[in-house]
Amino acid sequence: MGRVEGKVALITGAARGQGRSHAVRLAEEGADVVITDVCHDISDELPYSLGTKEQLEETAELVRATGRRCVALQGDVRSVSDMRAAVDAARTEFGRLDTVVANAGVMSIGSGWELSEEAWDVVMDVNLKGVWNTTRAAIPWLIEAGEGGSIVIICSAAGIRGHVPFAHYVASKHGVVGLMKALSNELAPHRIRVNTVHPTMVSDTGITVGVPLEELKAREPLFALVELSPLAPFVEPRDISNAVLFLASDEARYVTGLQFTVDAGSTNKP
Repeated sequence: MGRVEGKVALITGAARGQGRSHAVRLAEEGADVVITDVCHDISDELPYSLGTKEQLEETAELVRATGRRCVALQGDVRSVSDMRAAVDAARTEFGRLDTVVANAGVMSIGSGWELSEEAWDVVMDVNLKGVWNTTRAAIPWLIEAGEGGSIVIICSAAGIRGHVPFAHYVASKHGVVGLMKALSNELAPHRIRVNTVHPTMVSDTGITVGVPLEELKAREPLFALVELSPLAPFVEPRDISNAVLFLASDEARYVTGLQFTVDAGSTNKP
C-alpha cells in the first residue's frame, strides 16, 4: 500500500519540472491528482518560456502510467476562479481533496531599485498571491470535508536568505513563509497542516533543462546561487518531491508550520 493511497492531490505549475515530479511521485504512492498550469507565457519580464498545454498533458500521461487517475486543467494561479475550478474538478471527479501542493512560481533578475513595476508585479502575483489564491480556493472544501489535510507550499532557499539580485523573488518567498505560518495556526483546529519546502537550485526546471552548469552560469547571474550549496550544485526535482510526499502522508500527521529545507546545505552555510 502506498504512503498516500486513496488520497487526492491538487498540484499547480505541473506542466514540467518540479510540478511534474510532484504529481508523478504522489501517484506512485497511490494518490489521484488534479494538475494545473497556465500553459502560456505571461510576461516579457520573465527570462524564459513557461510550460505548454502539451507538456501538461505529458504530465497527465506520466501520472496515468502509474495506474492512478489524473485531471489536467489549464489554470492561472493569479485567478482565484481558476483555482476554484481546479478544486471543483477534484470534488467532481474524485469526491475528495486531501493535499494541495502550491508549486507554481516564477523568477527574474533585478536589484530592488532597478526592477520595473511589471517585473515586480508578475513575480509577486504568481509567487505570493498565486499561493494565496490556491489555498483560499481549497481551504473551504478541506474544512467542510472535516477530514483534515495537508497544504504544501513550494518556497525556496530565498525564503530564508537574502539572495541577490532577486529582491522581488526574495520578498515573494519570505511572504509565502509568513502566509504559511499564519495559515498553519488558523487551520490547526481543523487538522489541516501547512508547511513550506525550501529547495536550492533545482535541475530540469524551465530555465535549466539540458543546459550544462557552466553555460548556465555564463548566461544568467542567477546561477551564482549554486555556489551557496555545499553538498551539490543542484538538487533533483525528485528530492523535492520526496519531501512533498512525506508532508502529504500520515507520517507527517503532527508536522505543521515547518520550513523544510532540501537545499544541499545552502541555508546553513556560514
